[in-house]
Amino acid sequence: MNYRDLFDLNGRNMLVIGGGSGIGRATAKGLADFGAAVTVADTDLGAAQAAVADLTAAGYQASAAQVDITDEAQVRTLVRSLPTLDGLVCTPSINVRKRLTDITGQEFDRVINVNLKGSFNVMKEAGEVMAAQGKGSMVFFSSIRSQVVEPGQGVYAATKAGTLQMIRALASELGQKGVRANAVAPGVVETPLTEQIKAQPEWYRAYAEKSALGRWSQPSELVGAVIFLVSDAASFVTGSLLYVDGGWTAQDGRFTPPL
Repeated sequence: MNYRDLFDLNGRNMLVIGGGSGIGRATAKGLADFGAAVTVADTDLGAAQAAVADLTAAGYQASAAQVDITDEAQVRTLVRSLPTLDGLVCTPSINVRKRLTDITGQEFDRVINVNLKGSFNVMKEAGEVMAAQGKGSMVFFSSIRSQVVEPGQGVYAATKAGTLQMIRALASELGQKGVRANAVAPGVVETPLTEQIKAQPEWYRAYAEKSALGRWSQPSELVGAVIFLVSDAASFVTGSLLYVDGGWTAQDGRFTPPL
């Protein structure tokens, strides 16, 4: 065996939901680099088409689709329109940074509907298709917030913990059907979702200093984890949470003792 072949995705069809920007867009490029044919899906069709234009210009096989993961029918139509579904990556999330006592019922529903119900819709449809095929690998984006929280992250953290637990259940339920399901836990990543923090230098700097590496990550730095999990290199990995957090959860506190 040539172990480099474990990462080869030639001949495989991959669906990246949220592929129009940020981590999703970087992931779509990474999957294509390793040989996959990629369907880039996003609520913003123009963003998905722009990502696909970059891929096809580089000689890769790619197509664009529009999907709102909160709409079960749209998710079903998208998933079942694909010839095969060898791998799925799902990245979309939203956040409302408020203390729990200040969150309105409408804001709560909005975050839950996208992050948790939307993830459920995708898991359900992709799970059924992959189980029928007898193969497939899913990667969903959880977060360090599934494990640790701070003020203003309560509802978001709950959705990320919930996504992780659904992934674990899916791994248990579909493992004997040849389907793997895993989650990735990023730390702080420079994406549109974190623009609010980046706009405030003190907040931005504090987050950088919290990680062991002393900086934020770029979307490109999440790609390797996804390639590993969807590929045969992770053939015995399922129900797991892979941290890509720069050591955020490894450290205790935000103070370096004078040793």
